Amino acid sequence: MTTVESLRNKLIDRILSIKNKDFLIALDKLIANSVSESEIVELTEEQKIMLEMSEQDIKDGKLISQEAMDKRNLEWLNSM
Repeated sequence: MTTVESLRNKLIDRILSIKNKDFLIALDKLIANSVSESEIVELTEEQKIMLEMSEQDIKDGKLISQEAMDKRNLEWLNSM
């Protein structure tokens, strides 16, 4: 597994080799808009309730596979 430090150094090396100004500007915007690890995201009361409901569904075994969900979504889209 790659450590954070070695991954950071690898990315820095790659960034230093980039010559495309537009790419670097886009990368800068991407990094600037990303959420920092130290930022705490405050959830609304509704979001907390939804998470609790989801956890209860997991405990109760109310799960559906991604494949089944994709099929259900496709059927719904085709019915429109």
